[in-house]
Amino acid sequence: MGDEHEHDQRPNSDGMDPDGVISGNWDEVVEDFDNMKLRELLLRGIYAYGFERPSAIQSRAIIPCVQGHDVIAQAQSGTGKTATFAISLMQRINFDIKETQGLVLAPTRELAQQIQKVVVALGDYLDVDCHACIGGTAVAVDMKRLDNRPHIVVGTPGRVKDMIERKHLKTKSIKMFVLDEADEMLNRGFKDQIYEIFRNMNSDTQAILLSATMPSDVLEVTKKFMRDPVEILVKKDELTLEGIKQFFVNVEKEAWKYETLCDLYEAISITQAVIFCNTRRRVDDLTRHLREKTFTVSAMHGDMDQKTRDCIMREFRTGSSRVLITTDLLARGIDVQQVSLVINFDLPKNRENYIHRIGRSGRFGRKGVAINFVTTESERIMKDIENYYNTQIEEMPMNIADLI
Repeated sequence: MGDEHEHDQRPNSDGMDPDGVISGNWDEVVEDFDNMKLRELLLRGIYAYGFERPSAIQSRAIIPCVQGHDVIAQAQSGTGKTATFAISLMQRINFDIKETQGLVLAPTRELAQQIQKVVVALGDYLDVDCHACIGGTAVAVDMKRLDNRPHIVVGTPGRVKDMIERKHLKTKSIKMFVLDEADEMLNRGFKDQIYEIFRNMNSDTQAILLSATMPSDVLEVTKKFMRDPVEILVKKDELTLEGIKQFFVNVEKEAWKYETLCDLYEAISITQAVIFCNTRRRVDDLTRHLREKTFTVSAMHGDMDQKTRDCIMREFRTGSSRVLITTDLLARGIDVQQVSLVINFDLPKNRENYIHRIGRSGRFGRKGVAINFVTTESERIMKDIENYYNTQIEEMPMNIADLI
């Protein structure tokens, strides 16, 4: 490893294009978990979880994270980044001391819970204590859990900041600070809270930042927190659109989408499907219509309280509900293994969300199908998505049921 990583320089933004290209400065790629010098019990957890070999980001980012470098990784959902920092955290933590040593911030409660589940699953043989510190749960319960000093805390910025201020979340032993989905986090206006939380860290705390895009405010954050970070870019063409068949259905008018969905319903309900709409109201309307037709569907959006959201997610994960209708709130970070079909009832308003929605279905090479409803107005959006991802969206064939 060259000595360019030894100097304490703040990163400059050369080679970082605000539109989303980081030129990576780390060349080492390790194609096998066995060669990463990981703890034996952690390795067992990785294989038990079902991973066989590292994804593109895991093969590049785990080593610098474990070596203690500050790391910026630009990679989309579905590329295996949660496991990247989960594995790194558990490799670096000293399990002999009962102190909080890792802090992960995520933009939504669902994503925080998802990360916590991944940490616990991968750390199964290590007896890792990992707590999800999120809004929408009882503050007293949080305080009690944090007083027990879990090894790793995963949370949303508001609740984490509150717990640090109330002195229940102790930061003195935190050696690794992870910002997941940094672009989303800043979109949601968490910047001040994140700065406040970071100010409570030790000066030598390692910072790891993951983001699908690198807008200028993300780069500003990296300058504030990071010392000479290792930069890793997982390019768009390495994303999980691979293995996902993408189709469109021409519905011409908005009003015809509903009928089209009913026609498709027979084919859909043999599998588990997620249907994305652009607004909460749309989710409610569509759910009502389908239930009137006696179709069984679940619906979920940001107006619902945490308990309801958890309950719906559980139904869907266990397969007792086959079809979930939701907004982009859920497009990130929810990994339901069996989902093989995603329907974009509305095309996403911003093209980055397309990968988050459909990247769900074919994670790690699992096959999937995405069906996009396209009206005359939204044809241009579809063209834009095709160009942006350099992908081909074909017209949906008649035998769609055979493909799902």
